[in-house]
Amino acid sequence: MWEGRGTEQKRRLARELTETVVRVLDCDPASVRVLLNDYPPENWAIAGTLVADAGDSGPPAAMPDA
Repeated sequence: MWEGRGTEQKRRLARELTETVVRVLDCDPASVRVLLNDYPPENWAIAGTLVADAGDSGPPAAMPDA
């Protein structure tokens, strides 16, 4: 995921991913692990072009915390 998301968004994402995995796989929430990786656009390339250099096809602006 692109860097710039706030802690509250990450907290919500982890919670909702866990709920979905528990529902789909019928497992205990304690067995679910979520790892969030933030990447700056200069560390990501698509078709040989850094996203930081891609102009309009670069990452969307970070969404505000809900």
